[in-house]
Amino acid sequence: MTASDKTLIRGARVLGGEPQDVLLAEGTIQEVGRGVQTPGAQVVEAEGAVLLPGLVDLHTHLREPGREDSETVLTGTRAAARGGYTAVHAMANTFPVADTAGVVEQVWRLGKEYGYCDVRPVGAVTVGLEGKQLAELGAMHESAAGVRVFSDDGKCVDDAVIMRRALEYVKAFDGVVAQHAQEPRLTEGAQMNEGVVSAELGLAGWPAVAEESIIARDVLLAAHVGSRVHICHLSTAGSVELVRWAKSKGWNVTAEVTPHHLLLTDELVRSYDPVYKVNPPLRTEADVMALREALADGTIDCVATDHAPHPHEDKDCEWGAAAMGMVGLETALSVVQHTMVDTGLLDWSQVADRMAHRPAEIGRLAGHGRPVAPGEPANLVLLDPAYRGQVDPAGFASRSGNTPYKGRELPGRVSHTWLRGRATVVDGNLQ
Repeated sequence: MTASDKTLIRGARVLGGEPQDVLLAEGTIQEVGRGVQTPGAQVVEAEGAVLLPGLVDLHTHLREPGREDSETVLTGTRAAARGGYTAVHAMANTFPVADTAGVVEQVWRLGKEYGYCDVRPVGAVTVGLEGKQLAELGAMHESAAGVRVFSDDGKCVDDAVIMRRALEYVKAFDGVVAQHAQEPRLTEGAQMNEGVVSAELGLAGWPAVAEESIIARDVLLAAHVGSRVHICHLSTAGSVELVRWAKSKGWNVTAEVTPHHLLLTDELVRSYDPVYKVNPPLRTEADVMALREALADGTIDCVATDHAPHPHEDKDCEWGAAAMGMVGLETALSVVQHTMVDTGLLDWSQVADRMAHRPAEIGRLAGHGRPVAPGEPANLVLLDPAYRGQVDPAGFASRSGNTPYKGRELPGRVSHTWLRGRATVVDGNLQ
């Protein structure tokens, strides 16, 4: 290796602290300190910038195979790199469903081929996401993809017996079931959060209890079985209290919140713009504040994007016919800075914990979410927290532009992302 194969990040605020120099070589962090000198190394001047571990997303929809019109593994991982992510977990609701070793290996191999970030497939809990028969959980775990997270996301595993069996099965290899908490009978035809706004607009309501009742059941099941359960995209104040209670019991329960549930409320639905249609729905201001506080105090373990790309024809239509979902990989860190850092609820070291360390730990993803220290893998993101700019989906790397933030000013900009020491993003541009 020559000196030019080395990268010296000069003057970065590591985890938001005092400026330091960080030397990268041979895929790892070689040195962290002041006044690091390596003649001939490629130098990145990082004065004022914050250096964090590469972000890890537990909840990404890459759509491939089957819906390549909305996203592919290539475009989705390029979007991830632009957002500062070095690893994503790809959800199973593809066509065909990722319920066999063959499908999860296909997604995993595509991620390795493209190399913008590590792709860890999430296996389906049930065959075809139909909730009737357990999928090949053991075979997916033993496959080259090494699946550790299983979810029927997009649908709830609503049968308590099936959920219990899944929890028992994954316990054997320290896997986790990630539950999309939505009692289907309570949400038939639901279009938005059930409350004052839904009543005024005359749209079918989606009650908080539809989420909370499943969470209550599943934390009890996880405790009974002695297994791990992870709650996807938690969205209500009541859900926060249930998770807080389960953790107080010492049960192995974790939870995630999306960036959009930290910022947006159901008042936006008054516009009837389907860009705000999402599952679970946008909730009330009181719910948003409860979610922020729970992320700050650690009740909610991590931020997960639920990046859900859709082609424009699935969103540019009347509300009732529109698909549910929002893209999020390229704006997540900015939304977290806006809602949590700039408000004083989290510092940058805690952002690293919630967006890198904890999601990697939940997914049992080695080599990610590690400290910024010598000997650790050089999975890193450098961001300019002083940047302010309007969101323009025309510039997204994602194949889809269904963002709720179009035209909104958000802080922070990812300037560089490194995957095992190789730059995937330089000065905001994909490499």
